[in-house]
Amino acid sequence: MASNFKVLSLTDAAADRIKAIIAEADRPIAGLRVGVKNGGCAGMSYTMEYADGQKPGEDMVEDRGVKVFVDPKALLFLLGTQMDFTTTKLASQFVFNNPNQTSACGCGESVAITPVNPEAVRASA
Repeated sequence: MASNFKVLSLTDAAADRIKAIIAEADRPIAGLRVGVKNGGCAGMSYTMEYADGQKPGEDMVEDRGVKVFVDPKALLFLLGTQMDFTTTKLASQFVFNNPNQTSACGCGESVAITPVNPEAVRASA
């Protein structure tokens, strides 16, 4: 399914930050792994970690010269998401512009996400 669709895209700022993270790592890193987990006041939060390589069942997105591996459990929650990196006076952070997100908590640490209906995805293919 996922090979027919753009699971995740990156802005230039996100790609540049991922490249910097990989370059600063103390070991060889293939890319960044993203996913979602239950938790927080809104119900879910995004996860990110170093990826040594692609795990079975994961989608790999190559965009703007970097690799992002998408946890298979997060696929329907992240479909169509744009990953950005923003810097303000108070924080620097990755931001997920997710069309499936229905709400977020006030602190910005967790979100409510409605998964994409797999039947609707197949019908639009």
